[in-house]
Amino acid sequence: MQLAKNLGYYLGFVAASALFLVVEHFTHIEFFLHVAAIPLEVLVAVFIVERMLERRETKERRRQLMFIKSHMFRTDMRGLFIANFHGLKKPAITMSQIKEASLEDLRKMRREAEAIEYRSPEAMEEIIREYVKAQPVWTSFMERAITYNFENIFLDMIYILHFISDVKAFKERYPDRLFIHEAERNERLMTKVSKVLNDGIQKFLDYAIELKEKQPKVFFDLMIDYEISGRMHLPRS
Repeated sequence: MQLAKNLGYYLGFVAASALFLVVEHFTHIEFFLHVAAIPLEVLVAVFIVERMLERRETKERRRQLMFIKSHMFRTDMRGLFIANFHGLKKPAITMSQIKEASLEDLRKMRREAEAIEYRSPEAMEEIIREYVKAQPVWTSFMERAITYNFENIFLDMIYILHFISDVKAFKERYPDRLFIHEAERNERLMTKVSKVLNDGIQKFLDYAIELKEKQPKVFFDLMIDYEISGRMHLPRS
């Protein structure tokens, strides 16, 4: 995006260099070769500085996003993640285990979370309800992803919001039926359910690892909140 904004400046430097080369070609004065190199040297310097500034800006945006996630994870999304971990059959990971885990333990949990199995369809339905309740959070995340120019987060939020639309449309038509039972009969829907729920576990663990590495106090405070809240929520069969 920054490259497109500054394209005119870049072309100007290149054009200036080309102009001096043309002059040298017709005059055969070697001095103009040295002059022609100056715009290119300036262009390289500008490009390097811009890349450094962009990396620094991206790092700062990611740091800000990390703290935004901490707030949302501790408030609006707490019930969702508690329900998601309570619903796990394999791997059986608890908030207390995450809180006490070392970095290597967390990475092991993350690897194990590549293959997830839930206790029952009804447990999955409870998690789906939490995703629908958290719709304003996903919308907010999508808006922040646009602001911070995080395309991968934006695409994730779009996928989740489309999934929520599927659930709400089904519930409006069949309020007394479970969405998960419909998904079990429809491969496309079941693929969406599995991706959304599994991603929730995996991204929580990714974030736990990030916090443990970079902000251990924030990690500990977050997990204390989840551990306390988790004890007040018994998993449904």
